[in-house]
Amino acid sequence: MFSIDLTSRTPIYEQIYENIIGLIVRGNLAENDQLPSVRAFAKDAGVNPNTVAKAYQELERTGIIYSVPGRGSFIAKPDSAVFQGAVLADFDSAAQSCADRGIDKQLLAEHLDNIYNNHGKGEQL
Repeated sequence: MFSIDLTSRTPIYEQIYENIIGLIVRGNLAENDQLPSVRAFAKDAGVNPNTVAKAYQELERTGIIYSVPGRGSFIAKPDSAVFQGAVLADFDSAAQSCADRGIDKQLLAEHLDNIYNNHGKGEQL
């Protein structure tokens, strides 16, 4: 699904949490898609099952996933506030990266205008 940076200062469960949200925002995971079991995910990622369970618990607590006893964890209906926050966090990171590389603010604004003009008028998630 994605890689986990074991050298990052960001806790592994937070990386899992953020990556799953990213997969949803990018359309790789959709409403009612089933996530791998905690054990299968942990084995594939090479992390402790308790770490994956903590990420899944946080995803469920925030309404991003739901659990069905005996069946597993599934992607919930997107809550626009949660997903808008994730998208804006990605945007902030990309904009900061542009600023760090000396990309002119006006050029970035023009690029954003082009995106909105070519891909819709910013419909809500």
